[in-house]
Amino acid sequence: MNIVLTGSISNVGKPLTQQLVRNGHSVSVITSKAERVKEIESLGATAVVGSMFDVPFLAATFQGADIVYLMETLDAAGDFFDKEADFLGAIRQIGKNYSQAVLQSGVTRVVHLSSVGAHMKSGNGILQFHYNVEAILKQLPAQVSIKFMRPVGFYSNLFGLISNIKTKGAIVSNYGGDKKEPWVSPADVAAAIAEEMDKPFAGRTIRYVASEELSPNEIATALGHAIGKPELPWQVVSDEQLLSSWLTIGFNAQIAHGFVEMQASQGSGLLYQDYYRHKPTLGKEKLHDFVKQFAAAYHVD
Repeated sequence: MNIVLTGSISNVGKPLTQQLVRNGHSVSVITSKAERVKEIESLGATAVVGSMFDVPFLAATFQGADIVYLMETLDAAGDFFDKEADFLGAIRQIGKNYSQAVLQSGVTRVVHLSSVGAHMKSGNGILQFHYNVEAILKQLPAQVSIKFMRPVGFYSNLFGLISNIKTKGAIVSNYGGDKKEPWVSPADVAAAIAEEMDKPFAGRTIRYVASEELSPNEIATALGHAIGKPELPWQVVSDEQLLSSWLTIGFNAQIAHGFVEMQASQGSGLLYQDYYRHKPTLGKEKLHDFVKQFAAAYHVD
């Protein structure tokens, strides 16, 4: 099949590209950075340089595709320290651009990388952008079949803890303890997407993707042992304290408020209610596979 991927070769995009090429598909990868072309081509795919904000470009690139893979990230909207950036507004526009491009190109099979929490219109913090884009895509004509992939939190998100561990000697969040929550490896997400692309498409479907269920304390212990700090604590602070610390260091207010609310919903379990109603078979990759990467990144000067 001819498959077009948005999102370049990100945490999911790179293993997804590799898997689809191995499966014998013709893969085109959209990137906004010309310097990524050589790396994309080294994976056996065709690189197409352009912008998610350019509808004619997207429509032309989607033309003739058997399947289009759509994704959007906060990075596309700006820097987390840009106080003027409207992340939710920018990603809503990307969703609208995707919708228009699908219509103009005649594509009838779409896979959309969404997220846990996308079933919630509010209370999910920054993940509201996934709800917004799903809602936009669901307005496409019925002949456009869409598979919404909803992974849980990525192991790779844990890289964001390195700075706090180094400066404060702890993982600091507004939730914690021994209550388990699901986590996922990007490799398992890519495998699930590739699997869905080879299955029949019909209507609108949702698939959650997870690798393992772990508590914050279990994560702290695993990461701590990997970096030589076996007593590494997961410290819980109030929503107000966490928000204040993030605003103080210059975070965009929408990002700061959004992540605090998202993490609060993780702690309460609200974020995972629909996940547990449609709990998937867990993937192959586990935290013990990831901690080696985490330790390597932690020990980089």
